[in-house]
Amino acid sequence: MIKTLIVFGTRPEAIKMAPLVKELKKDFHFDVKVCVTAQHRQMLDQVLEIFDIKPDYDLDIMKYNQSLFSITSDVLLRFEKVLEKERPDIVLVHGDTTTTFAAALASFYFKTKIGHVEAGLRTYNKYSPFPEEMNRKLTAALCDLHFAPTKRAKLNLMAEGVKEETIFVTGNTVIDTLKFTVKEDYVFKEDSLTNIDFSKRIILLTAHRRENFGKPLENIFEAVLKIANEFEDVVFVYPVHLNPNVKDVAHRILKDHPRIKLINPIDVDDMHNLIARSYLVLTDSGGLQEEAPSLGKPVVVLRDTTERPEAVLAKTVVVAGTSKERIVEIVTKLLTDEEEYLQMARAVNPYGDGEASRRIKDALLYHFGESSKKPNEFRGSDKYV
Repeated sequence: MIKTLIVFGTRPEAIKMAPLVKELKKDFHFDVKVCVTAQHRQMLDQVLEIFDIKPDYDLDIMKYNQSLFSITSDVLLRFEKVLEKERPDIVLVHGDTTTTFAAALASFYFKTKIGHVEAGLRTYNKYSPFPEEMNRKLTAALCDLHFAPTKRAKLNLMAEGVKEETIFVTGNTVIDTLKFTVKEDYVFKEDSLTNIDFSKRIILLTAHRRENFGKPLENIFEAVLKIANEFEDVVFVYPVHLNPNVKDVAHRILKDHPRIKLINPIDVDDMHNLIARSYLVLTDSGGLQEEAPSLGKPVVVLRDTTERPEAVLAKTVVVAGTSKERIVEIVTKLLTDEEEYLQMARAVNPYGDGEASRRIKDALLYHFGESSKKPNEFRGSDKYV
């Protein structure tokens, strides 16, 4: 059996790794163990419960207002003990979090093979997003296998000297997750969502990036306030991140508006079904740029850069930055120009077909000699390079 140790620490990682955990655990070739760092605690636990994933190891590192220094050092030191006990054939990490980089570094120190899920995303600006851009670049340098979601991501890796035979284009596992979560007859668990008037145009807002702390976040919230005041048929729903750098500013600027609903963080079931019932999405997140287009929802990205340019080329996403005026201009266009809206809503999602986890499993079987057939690549992103 292939001893496989899967590591993640945040809610977005858990959402994207859950279908892979399920896929590998049902195959007799794999002995799968799960380690969570709990870089996020409450939000991570929600996902684990929904997918019925019981971690074999919980490093429980989260601290109030934690720093990147403490996250990195705590993961590095605590994960060493897990590696010593398990001695896996391969460690699988995801994406671009500090958990990802620190776990990959620890695995490298232990001379253990590392596989990187969602490899190859780049903005080529080391401070945008921060610290994610450098987390994923440094992780790539440490890894043995690279599971790129798109052809562009593969080309990014090859341009950095990664050998082509170690790269597998799989699609993104988050599209796999939607098959488990989105239901037409879904009933929201969060009470605040059951009271929303879905006959109005719902705009889902998420904003939490470190590089947006301070003035950029204030600009985003002021733009939202202006849009809400100008469009009486619009309701904003904002699951507010627990970080005080986000929460305090959101409540100061937005709390008193009757059509801006500031709610607690919601679990992945509620989130995916909320996207499905929304008119459009405003976000500085990465995952929502992949999820929303699969559900036919235009995405306005509240960042100056995106590591997902395929979505921009496919016209499912538009990058607004954090200028109040620019955000208002773009959202107003989507609310008033039906042709513009439908062009985005009907665009083809370049990120996957719901089979990414199976492709990753097949790539692992091929790499470890359990299969002689190299898996077919996901081709849905080929024209967006």
